Amino acid sequence: MHDIRAIRDNPAAFDKGLTSRGLEPLSAELIGLDDARKAAISAAQGAQEKRNALSKEIGAAKKARDEARAQGLMAEVARLKEEAPALDAAADAAGKALAERLSAIPNIPGPDVPEGRDEHDNVEKSRFEGRGLTQEGRQHFELGEAMGLMDFETAAKLSGSRFVVLKGRIARLERALGQFMLDLHTAEHGYTEVVPPLLVRDEAMFGTAQLPKFRDDQFAAVQGSPELAQETGAPNRWLIPTAEVPLTNLVRESILAEDELPLRFTALTPCFRAEAGAAGRDTRGMLRQHQFSKVELVSVTAPERSTEEHERMLACAEAVLKRLDIPFRVVTLCTGDMGFASTKTYDIEAWLPGQKTYREISSCSVCGDFQARRMEARYRPKEGKGVAYVHTLNGSGVAVGRALIAVMENYQNPDGSVTVPSALAPYMGGLTRIEGHR
Repeated sequence: MHDIRAIRDNPAAFDKGLTSRGLEPLSAELIGLDDARKAAISAAQGAQEKRNALSKEIGAAKKARDEARAQGLMAEVARLKEEAPALDAAADAAGKALAERLSAIPNIPGPDVPEGRDEHDNVEKSRFEGRGLTQEGRQHFELGEAMGLMDFETAAKLSGSRFVVLKGRIARLERALGQFMLDLHTAEHGYTEVVPPLLVRDEAMFGTAQLPKFRDDQFAAVQGSPELAQETGAPNRWLIPTAEVPLTNLVRESILAEDELPLRFTALTPCFRAEAGAAGRDTRGMLRQHQFSKVELVSVTAPERSTEEHERMLACAEAVLKRLDIPFRVVTLCTGDMGFASTKTYDIEAWLPGQKTYREISSCSVCGDFQARRMEARYRPKEGKGVAYVHTLNGSGVAVGRALIAVMENYQNPDGSVTVPSALAPYMGGLTRIEGHR
C-alpha cells in the first residue's frame, strides 16, 4: 500500500515509477481523492464543533432567560445532529475510495531495476554451469510416464487438468527434495521452520497483496455449501497460493523491537493457484499446476537492512541448486515483468534439457514497506522516537515440483532411468537410481 503523504510530497517520482511499469500517471487522481477525503472529514468535524459551540450557547441563553434564543439554538443543534450521520458516512466513503484505489496500485520499482516491457528485457546477473548444459534429453513427463510413476490421466479423473499423481520412487524423490531444502535453510541458513495454516482470511491475503487485484487467481474455500455459507454468514477462506501469505502475516498488526530483527521464516507447504491467465501455456507436465509444493523463505527486516537481506536470500536459494549441481542463471526482472508487491526481484532459472531452455524455479523479491503498510507491521527503532514500518522479503527456496523436473531432466540416463543426486542420498534410503514402475 502506498503512503498518500509521500505521493503528495513527490508526485513526479511516483508517476515515473508507474510509467516504468507501463501504467498511466495516477498522482493527480490520488491527490484529488485525498482532497475529497480531507474535505469530507473537515465538514464532519466542522459540524461537530459547531454543535458543541451551540450547545454551550444554549446554556448561556437559558441562564439569561432568553427562551426564544435558546429554542432557536436547540433547533439548530437538532438539525446538525440529524445531518451528522450523513456527514460521517461521506467521510468514511471518501476514505474508503482512496484506500481502495491505493490498494490496486503496484509497488514502485527501485532505482536500480532495469527498465523494460516484459521478460525479454530482463538482465542476466550471474550463471552457474554445474554439471553442464546438456542439449539432449526427454522432458520430465516423458520420463515419468514411461516409468509409470507420473500419472496425469488419473489425476485428471480426480481433479481435472493441471494436476498429477506421483507414485513410488518419484514420489519419494519429491519428498526428499522438500526435506533437503528445509534442512539446508534451517541448519545452515538460520531460518526458523514454520508449519502454517493452509487456509487464510481475506485480511491475510490483502496484507501480502494477493487481494483485491488477483482474486481470480485464487482458490476460495467455503465452509459447508455455498448456499449455507451465504445463509449463515460463514466467512470465506482462501487456499494459500504460497506460504509467503501466512509467513509474512505472522507479524501483522504488531510492533516489534529492533533487536528482534531480522526475522527469517521457512515452510514447506502445498500451494494452490487457479492460473487464470495461463490458458494454453505449459499444458503438458508439471511446470504449471493448480497444486504444487514449495519451500518458501520470508524475511522481516529494518529498512536499512533489506537490500543486504535480499542478496542473502538469493544466495540461500542458489545454494539449493548448487548442492544439487543443477545448472541455472539469475536474472534481474525489469520494471515491466516484476510482481505487484515487489520493488526488486531476482529470478533463478534452472536449465531443462528436455525443453532446451531455462525455466523459473525461484523468485526472490524485496517489497520495502509495501506489505507492511497493508498489514500494519511496525518496529520500534533503538534510536529515535516512535515506530516505523518494517521491510518484508520473500522467495522460493525453491519450488519443489520444479526442482523435481530439473533433477529428472538433468540426471536422466540414456535408458530412461534417473540418477539420484548425491545431496539427496541421505533422504533416499540408499537408492541411487530411479527406474520404472517402482
